Order: sequence, then C-alpha cells, then structure tokens
Amino acid sequence: MARTTDLARNGHVRHLDNVKNTVATKNGYHHKSTKNGTGPVPQSHRRREDAFEQAPMHVAVLTYIGFGIVTLFGYFRDFLRAVGLEKCHVAQERDEQKDFVPLYQDFENFYTRNLYMRVRDNWNRPICSVPGPVFDLMERVSDDYNWTYRLTGRTIKNVINMGSYNYLGFAENNADFLTTVADKTREYGVGVCSTRQELGNLSIHEELEQLVAEFLGVESSLTFGMGFATNSMNIPALVSKGCLILSDELNHASLVLGARLSGATIRVFKHNNMQSLEKLLREAVSSGQPRTHRPWRKILIVVEGIYSMEGSLVRLPEIIALKKKYKAYLYLDEAHSIGAVGPTGRGVIEHFGLDPRDVDVLMGTFTKSFGAAGGYIAGRKELVNYLRSYSHSAVYATAMSPPITEQVIRAMKCIMGADGSKEGFQRVRQLGENTRYFRKGLQELGFIIYGSRDSPVVPLLLYLPGKVVAFSRTMLQKNIGVVVVGFPATPITEARARFCVSAAHTRPMLDKVLQALDQTGDLLRVKFSRHRGPARLELHDETDYEPDS
Repeated sequence: MARTTDLARNGHVRHLDNVKNTVATKNGYHHKSTKNGTGPVPQSHRRREDAFEQAPMHVAVLTYIGFGIVTLFGYFRDFLRAVGLEKCHVAQERDEQKDFVPLYQDFENFYTRNLYMRVRDNWNRPICSVPGPVFDLMERVSDDYNWTYRLTGRTIKNVINMGSYNYLGFAENNADFLTTVADKTREYGVGVCSTRQELGNLSIHEELEQLVAEFLGVESSLTFGMGFATNSMNIPALVSKGCLILSDELNHASLVLGARLSGATIRVFKHNNMQSLEKLLREAVSSGQPRTHRPWRKILIVVEGIYSMEGSLVRLPEIIALKKKYKAYLYLDEAHSIGAVGPTGRGVIEHFGLDPRDVDVLMGTFTKSFGAAGGYIAGRKELVNYLRSYSHSAVYATAMSPPITEQVIRAMKCIMGADGSKEGFQRVRQLGENTRYFRKGLQELGFIIYGSRDSPVVPLLLYLPGKVVAFSRTMLQKNIGVVVVGFPATPITEARARFCVSAAHTRPMLDKVLQALDQTGDLLRVKFSRHRGPARLELHDETDYEPDS
C-alpha cells in the first residue's frame, strides 16, 4: 500500500495509528469522551441529520415550470428590447459596450438582467448599525426596476437579524467588553502596514497564536488577516502536482479555489457519503496516478465542520477512521463550527469527543463566532513552521490589524473562561438552547429544514423562485431580516432561506420570528413538510422544551 509523504514536506513518513477514539458498531459509531467532557452522540441525531426530507413531487415540478416561465419571459423581453419596444438600461449598456469584448458569458448576462435584476432588492441592503441581534436598515427604493437605487433618508429600526454569522454575539458595541480593544488601538494603531516576515510581527500576534493552539489542544497555530485567503492560499502550499485532493461536493468556494490553485488532481465525493469517499480512497491507493500508476505523493481529504448552506455537521468519526485506514491526510475547515458547537465551543472535534491530533490540518476563521476577521491554521509544530515560510498568505499578506487581533483574544479568553467570568460558557450554552428551540419550532410549524439539530445554520426550503422573493420581502415588512438563496448558489430545485441563530437572540425575539414565519408560511404556502408537529402555541411553553445537557 502506498504511503504519502508528510503534509509539511519535511520527509517524515507517518505510520498508520490505531483508531483509539472510535469504536465501530453495526449501526454506526460511538465516541469516547475527551478531557473536555462530551458524551456519546446519539445515533438518532446522526440519522436525522443525514436523511433530509424531500419535497413533494408536485413542488419540484412546479419549481422547474416556474424557472421555465421566467426564462421564456426573459427571452421575450430581450426581443422587445431588440426591436425597440422596451427601453431599459440593457439597451444603453449594449450601445456603450458594443466595441468591447464581453466580460460575461451570454447566458450569465441573460440571467443577470432578466432574472436576478428583477429581485435584486432582496440582497445588498445597506445596514447602518452594529449587526447584532437587531440592526437598522437604510430604506431605499428603485424607479427603474432595480437597475439603480436611491436612499429615502429614512431608517427601518430594530430589524431582527437572522442572517449574520454572529453565533456567540461578539459582534457588539459594549464599551465594557471592548475596553482592551480600544487600548490596543491607541497603543498600536489600526494597521501594521507590513507582513509578519518584515516589520509586522507584534507581540499580540504571537499571543493570539499561542492562545489558539491552547484553545484547540494542538501544538501550534498560525493566524492570517483574511479568512478566505486562509484556505485559498494555504492549500497550494500543502499539496501540488502529483497529489490528490478528495473534496466534499458542498465545500466552500475558498476551499475549491485553493484546491484549483494547488495544481493537484481533484476528485469530488458526495456530501457526507462515506461509501463515495471510501470508493475514491480505494481507487486512489490501488491505481495510483493516471497513466503512470505511480503512488500519489499525498492524498488530502478536505471537509468542513458545518456546511454553511446545508447546516449539516461533517461525519468526522467515520472520516478519521477512513483516513487512518488508507493513510491519507485530513484538512478540516471549522469556519462555521468553531465556537458554535461543542460543550465549550471547541468545534466538531469536541462535539464528537475526538482527539484533535487525529486531524492533520485544523482551519478556522475569526469572522463568525469571534466577531472579528481573519483565520488560522493549527496542528503539529512542523506543519505550522513550514507554512510560516512557504505559505503565500503568511509571507506576502499584511499582518492582522492590532485591534482585530485583540478582539479575537478577548473573545477567545471569554469562551475559555480565562478572563475570570462565565460569560463565554453561558453564551455557548445559550446558542445551543436557541438553536434547538428554533429548529423545533420550525419543524412543528411544518417547514422542511436541513441540517443537524445542533447546527446554528438553519436552511428553510422554499423551492419555488417566486416564493423565495416574496418570502424575503414579506419578512422584512415584519421587521425581520433574512437571507434567501437560490439557483445558481443552490440546486435549481432547492432554493431556501438560511437562518443563522445567535446566542444574542432572546426567547421573545425567536418567538416573534416563529410567529412571523407561521403567518408567512401560511400566506405563501411553503409549509411542505409531511411531518407537521403540534400546534404553534406549544412553543411558548418553555417546560415542554428541555435542552440537552
């Protein structure tokens, strides 16, 4: 069986370890507790997460018909513009750009002007306050069907924020909590204007990296100023031509870009499908590289902790078992899971009670749970030292801003309890309670939702394109801000609204959102679930809701 070289390219050949933390059973996997104390994950939870409810057949058919009608209507409008019967910005732009090479493909341009432009008001809404549990929106209107906007000067106050990744509520404007951030701003300024390798390495950068390693329970870590670049610039430093990347089909764009930039061969396995992954691993080990059949230099499995569009948790115990069996490497993106799951907020590794040393590359961002910006790579010291010298993001990018660095430090210390308070623990626990309460409410109302019961990312399936637009506009009229997503960001038959639950949401806020969803769901007829629960009134009875310990 072929062996891969060490992930940090230091010549070390890693031996296959025994699967210490995972005990196979015929029904799945049971997981031992770690020092942080997580019990076994019930098998029913995993089955519920993996088996997403499908929409009735007539809903899928109507979705295709809806897209067909809108597309035909778009071609008809293009015909009217071509013969001069309809005047709009398209004709003016075509006259201005007729001597230039098109920047977009023809159908992409068609989709933008005839489908997206008609509903563009549902995105890019200007916010004029802190994006906490509530925010203020600047009111805008369009006089030319969303081609341009003008601000009215009025503000929509106290809109409940159900779209930001503010999982632990650290995106806040609390003078008491932000004292240290203000002090570091006065001490260091707002920017470093240099790379870490030159003049941009500050003591607080090193303090943060030590804190991240301690928080994750690994040897070392390296931080970066941009979360997207943490993936896209570090994967090319880890693998290259002659290596194989096995990527989950729903991985984030930053992972996809990093894989493509690396020059490695990429093969995609079905989302959270262990049979699909093992088949690719078996073929890779037995057949080797195409044509030459030489062993792959490295085989790297790339997955996410929580998938931001599905709300599903990675099946990490099974993936680690496969990784060890076939002597591959594992790259885990915890952008949405670090701080958001696990009894003490340490991500999916803690959630499943696993050893962080079983994951070769731990990646995460500070843009969600920590209310800041940037990202990290953590793991063995050899890996981190290698990236310090060979990662483009480490060598050429500007160092993280000092006040942002301090914000991450103060948030992480709060979660760890290192600041002497229980505020962080309470936030992590509150997020879990809010998540389960909100998910339970949606299920009882009759909506189809995706994802794990512990995932604060909650996709609510809307399917039909017209209802996606109406849903967003109706919810805003009820002073609730939501994110809606459709094709091509999702499969054509799986348009959805994506809710992000926060520890900062109060129970009355969630009840108001559920009440609005109940009314909107009845109005738009988007309650497609066949397993509708009891009456909505039971959601107000807190004795009926018992969060997991």
